[in-house]
Amino acid sequence: MTTTDEHAVATAIIKLMQGVVYRETHEDVWRTLERNSSAVRDHFSEIGVGVIVDDTEGYAFVKTIEPDEGEEPLPRLVKRRSLTYHVSLLLLLLRKRMAEFEAGGGEGKLVMEREQIIEMLRVFLQETTNEARAIRQVDQTISQAVKLGFLHPLSSARTRASNRTPAWEVRRILKAYVDAEAMAGFSERLADYARNTDGEGDDD
Repeated sequence: MTTTDEHAVATAIIKLMQGVVYRETHEDVWRTLERNSSAVRDHFSEIGVGVIVDDTEGYAFVKTIEPDEGEEPLPRLVKRRSLTYHVSLLLLLLRKRMAEFEAGGGEGKLVMEREQIIEMLRVFLQETTNEARAIRQVDQTISQAVKLGFLHPLSSARTRASNRTPAWEVRRILKAYVDAEAMAGFSERLADYARNTDGEGDDD
């Protein structure tokens, strides 16, 4: 490889270690994954990490390769995510909404406004006479989903220009995190969530 190629590969490796890479927002890195994917994959395979590239959806991420039986596991580069009840619920509901969006022939990005998310979650939240507290809970849950990379806030300037409430793009990486197996038991899990609402408090 040339020095330029080596720099491009190193950049791609660093970006993948930082989080999900998207074709539309990381064009240079995506081109590197297309041209020099073997060099990137070889680097990660040496430390027990695989590179997942979804050309159809346009995202790439790294995932720990589970060791074979009897092999000594390496320290994890990719930490397991421990999600709160409310964040888990929101991700399931967003994944269901994305499936409905695609089944209905929706094109482009799925965008959810704040009021839509509030209404989507309201039925599963603990009943309270303190509406402000319930809304604060939803806002905290949205913020956590943003930090995890599943929601991407639209620019505030764009929101103000259209006189719309805050809105977020639902990132397609959610499809990799909430897979078909999880969706298969979706109704049962939502029923469990609904039954458990009385026992849940704040995520603070």
